[in-house]
Amino acid sequence: MKKHLLTLAALGFALPAAAQENDTIVVLGSVLPLPPGTPAYGSVTIDRSRLTDSASGRIENVLTDVAGFQQFRRSDSRSANPSAQGATLRALGGNASSRTLVLLDGVPVADPFFGYIPFNALVPERLSLIRVTRGGGVGAFGAGAVAGTIELGSATRADLPLLSAGAFYGSRDSSELSAAFSPDLGAGFLSVSGRWDRGDGFWTTPKSQRVSASVPARYESWSTSIRAVAPLGSDLEIQARATVFRDNRTLRFAGADSFSEGEDASIRLIGRGAWKIDALAYVQARDFGNVVISSNPPFRKSLDQRKTPSTGVGGKIELRPPLNDAHVLRLGSDLRISTGDMFEDAYNATLATNPRTNLRHAGARQTTLGLFAEDDWTLGSLVLTGGVRADHWKISDGFYHVTVLSGVAPVNPCAAATACASRSDWQVSGRAGALLQVNDGMALRAAAYTGFRLPTLNELYRSFVVFPIATQANPGLKPEKLKGVEAGFDLQPAVGLTFSATVFYNRLGNAIANATINATTRKRQNVDSIVAKGIELNASAKLQDFTLSASYAYTDSTVKAPGQLFDHLRPAQTPRHSASGTLAWAPNGGPSLSTTLRYVGRQYEDDLQTDALPHALTVDATASVPLGHHASLVGRVENLFDKAVYTRNAGGSIDLGTPQTFWIGIRFAH
Repeated sequence: MKKHLLTLAALGFALPAAAQENDTIVVLGSVLPLPPGTPAYGSVTIDRSRLTDSASGRIENVLTDVAGFQQFRRSDSRSANPSAQGATLRALGGNASSRTLVLLDGVPVADPFFGYIPFNALVPERLSLIRVTRGGGVGAFGAGAVAGTIELGSATRADLPLLSAGAFYGSRDSSELSAAFSPDLGAGFLSVSGRWDRGDGFWTTPKSQRVSASVPARYESWSTSIRAVAPLGSDLEIQARATVFRDNRTLRFAGADSFSEGEDASIRLIGRGAWKIDALAYVQARDFGNVVISSNPPFRKSLDQRKTPSTGVGGKIELRPPLNDAHVLRLGSDLRISTGDMFEDAYNATLATNPRTNLRHAGARQTTLGLFAEDDWTLGSLVLTGGVRADHWKISDGFYHVTVLSGVAPVNPCAAATACASRSDWQVSGRAGALLQVNDGMALRAAAYTGFRLPTLNELYRSFVVFPIATQANPGLKPEKLKGVEAGFDLQPAVGLTFSATVFYNRLGNAIANATINATTRKRQNVDSIVAKGIELNASAKLQDFTLSASYAYTDSTVKAPGQLFDHLRPAQTPRHSASGTLAWAPNGGPSLSTTLRYVGRQYEDDLQTDALPHALTVDATASVPLGHHASLVGRVENLFDKAVYTRNAGGSIDLGTPQTFWIGIRFAH
């Protein structure tokens, strides 16, 4: 694996040199233009200025500008367990895996084993924009987009200064350092960047529940990235990227340490000639480990999930043949292969010697091969769009082995002879939409779509414990299948003022949920469906040096599970209301200020709605003052009024989110 990564990285260094013979360039670092029918599905775009002006400096918090975006918990990548950082939209949550397809330069970034998003490796300064499309997806890698798609685009040549750097110091002895060097090389460019941050962390445990083993949520993470872009001709461009990252966290108890790490690389060919081409290949090597400390005295180790190595390999090719001006046809194929192994050791925490009791090893392989076609047909002010894809998926080589050293063996998800047998099938999905430009200031849109998501290897084969609840794996899980419709409008009544509204109905069949078996046991199960319906509003306004952006989502989400106790209840971890608004003042060349208000409604920890997480209203703020010589003094504050944000409530055992946090630092760009 490392050999493949080094090869792709070496290609990245070599590409600019290969471009020196070419004196002309059309676009550096961008991709093919969006088809004209794309707005029919609605989307929200977060631009670079917003990405680099958040109080936390973390991509997952910026994404909450889009109402309806959520992770499994309300924690960010400093105080959450990495394996719980799945991304979803439209209140279709309920477990920690991502129901939203997250792409970086076209590459799926979810962990191949767990399905979580390594947010600590997605540095805002490295990006040009984020486009969030809620609702089922199709096209390349559409197999995972049941709740929508989040597309992250790397910074282009126009976005990157030659040299940029930042240094911040924050509450609780927190530090953040970053730097990037982006020179032109021949007709192309190279960008090398790095980021490191650490902190002693805050108390996630309320004071009344702290014990002798309780500690703050300490964290340390770093990532480095290199991206090279070079034209190979007047209509051909090649892009290469490699990223290496590592993250370490301590959660709740001393010794409850986790790590996640990865080595990712990709290479992409963009052709802008008569036959437009978008070809991509990538490789990912990931690992995760986590130590669980018993919550009962004397707080010894109960489980060491010592490593979970996984690999993702894949690629796609998309062709746009030259047709008449009325049609944009996209034809292509994509492939993703995920493999992973889990190695963990269980311990007897009641004995002073803390001996190991059993050794566990589980793993499997997933393969998805897709074929897709999509056409956008422009008929004057009306654009019709439609697409279809067929996926052949396979889950194979599944196993779960236990070596019992003492005591009783844990529940074996592969105990039945056929429980972990290989299986495969075809899945056909598609979408259709219409966009009518009524006049210069108003557009109407409507869409319908289907989609599917395979259960992750984690859901299939790995059990876990978050005291006092043990959640069992289920190798028999079926793929989730989505059907949805939506309609909306986009208004621009005046220059600098926009407003959009979308009403939607989504039904996620065979939804995977953590179903309660008894007071201390849950099991991953397919339920009949989760039905989510609601409305999404977005607005923005710009008046001279002031800008305002706002987003609101109301989602009525219900579990359909006849015969189950949670039938007709709201899914776990899904609020009914969410909203975000940012007001910024940024005169050209002068000081700037911004304030962000976020609201998340009441939600429940569990499927039976016994443990509530109260609503939360938080305020963040940033300020910047130019110092001259291309430097600025920057101040940031998270959770200005120190609101208690509940992130977990398991039978009264509480975890809290980020408290009031101040940052002061310097930014340089030249």
